[in-house]
Amino acid sequence: MGAIESPTQLKLTIDQFRRMAEAGVFAPDARVELINGAVYEMAPIGSLHAGIVHRLAQKFTLRLGEQVIVGTQSPVQLPADSEPQPDLMLLRARPDYYIACHPLAADVLLVIEVADSSLRFDRTVKAALYAQRGIAEYWVVDVNARTIEVHRDPAPAGYAQIRLLSGDASIAPAALPDCRFTPAELLG
Repeated sequence: MGAIESPTQLKLTIDQFRRMAEAGVFAPDARVELINGAVYEMAPIGSLHAGIVHRLAQKFTLRLGEQVIVGTQSPVQLPADSEPQPDLMLLRARPDYYIACHPLAADVLLVIEVADSSLRFDRTVKAALYAQRGIAEYWVVDVNARTIEVHRDPAPAGYAQIRLLSGDASIAPAALPDCRFTPAELLG
């Protein structure tokens, strides 16, 4: 008897993923992300999730003005096989506003994922992806527990520093230490 072969999992590149989207493989309103070569269909965005994203975007925009670009639910390119769409990113300011290409990890000052139904995925899969690809800082906003997990010091094995904050604790992105908030202020 010959050896039994296992099925091979196909991994997509960013270019293949984009060509599939352009060809209409995904529905126009589909919320899909490419993570480590796999396509993930994300849950629909509920009003609580959307409202918190809007609130965060406004708070950061008002506080930081033109120091950064506040991106919401837009792609970050993590070559060669990942293109997630975080709920919010603080990006280095650029005159072209990233029209020429999506931001790369080096352009990102902070990534924020707002978690209601996606908490486990955001804490595991997304945290590992962002750490391995060198995203300096990652926050998980748990809308149900009303907490913010701050992940810093990325390494191949994950983030070396994780802090859980709530209420009136002070929080600021490491790259923007004068931009202080409390979780209560950010979550309303």
